[in-house]
Amino acid sequence: MLISLSWLKKYVEVPDDLDSFSHELTMAGLNVERRIERGLGDPNIVTGRVLSVEKHPNADKLTLCSVDVASGDPRQIVCGAPNVAEGQIVLVALPGAKLPDGSKIRSSKIRGVKSDGMMCSERELGLGEDSGGIVVLEG
Repeated sequence: MLISLSWLKKYVEVPDDLDSFSHELTMAGLNVERRIERGLGDPNIVTGRVLSVEKHPNADKLTLCSVDVASGDPRQIVCGAPNVAEGQIVLVALPGAKLPDGSKIRSSKIRGVKSDGMMCSERELGLGEDSGGIVVLEG
């Protein structure tokens, strides 16, 4: 049986140390076989709205996007995803974000143009296997 931690918190006090809590539940006769953790867990992974999409001046398959992440000026992000479009709500890894595969996002130059973050696919965020484009949220 799968039980949501948020549901469980409605009925019992759940400590921060989930490993110990899982062990205590198992010792009480409620076998915890595994935990499935969801969520991004990094404050540098945020939502953003794509304000504009232009062709990258030095690459045929890249675009130069202006993305509003609600923290100051819009960010310029170079993107290779075929599904990026103006007006979309997307998931953005800002510089300093650590992705599930261990890679760390930083500001960089891509084909001579500064990119200040990365719009991410499901696979890059560990949310699924789709790597054919960025995650687009309903908005």
